Amino acid sequence: MYDLFIAPFFEFEFMRRALAGALALAFGAGPVGVFLMLRRMSLVGDAMAHAILPGAAVGFLLYGLSLFAMTAGGLIAGIVVAFAAGLVARTTELKEDASLAAFYLISLAVGVTIVSLKGTNIDLLHVLFGSVLALDDPTLLLIATNATISLAVLAVIYRPLVIECVDPGFLRSVSGAGAPAHLAFVVLVVINLVSGFHALGTLLAVGIMMLPAVIARFWARDITMMVVIAVASGCFAGYAGLLLSFHTRVPSGPAIIIVAGALYAFSLMLGRVGGLAWQLFPGRHLEA
Repeated sequence: MYDLFIAPFFEFEFMRRALAGALALAFGAGPVGVFLMLRRMSLVGDAMAHAILPGAAVGFLLYGLSLFAMTAGGLIAGIVVAFAAGLVARTTELKEDASLAAFYLISLAVGVTIVSLKGTNIDLLHVLFGSVLALDDPTLLLIATNATISLAVLAVIYRPLVIECVDPGFLRSVSGAGAPAHLAFVVLVVINLVSGFHALGTLLAVGIMMLPAVIARFWARDITMMVVIAVASGCFAGYAGLLLSFHTRVPSGPAIIIVAGALYAFSLMLGRVGGLAWQLFPGRHLEA
């Protein structure tokens, strides 16, 4: 049991680094994913994950695999695309989901092209799928810092976010905090996607954000409990995924998302809130 579940993290430093990075991602991205899901913006997260690619690719083109350059480029590109898509949706007849889809496809194509101009296929795979087993101290510090900032800002804007999920009209009628909270939330989405980009790549970064949130929805109705379950699910997926990768030689990033996907399938079948088993065998209803 020790050799199977514990030894890899005690004997290999790269496994400890990967686990620390995965746990930090779970703590930062899990709560953000819950609010994305409740605000019906799940696919926005996927679009934003690809939107950071051109900025990170420009940083790579200019400075190589520089942590600062790729992070700054990804942040700038993500925020610009988010606001540009919103602006297009508000000034034209195109809906926001369609404008995001357009920006997402363009961003993905431009980013892959830029990386291919200077890098090799290995560099392209690193950008698209990440390398959680190769996290160094600066990258770990960046991920942990982003998670800390994310939790702190969420604590400040938690109330308006919850109210907006339930009744946006009521929030607009009693407070002007809705718009600033929304802008801050969009920035948090981009920050956590940049963290996920360094560990899991642009194609899988949104997985550690949305899958734990969807899992939590099948087990709780209370938002606070959803956040707790999402974080716990993300932590377990990171731990189990790294073990799966270590023992079977499956790539680490996909292994983490595969474990999260297995948890989703389990929750879909047996979750207490809307799970298929509970719908097939409902409890008895008392008559008045």
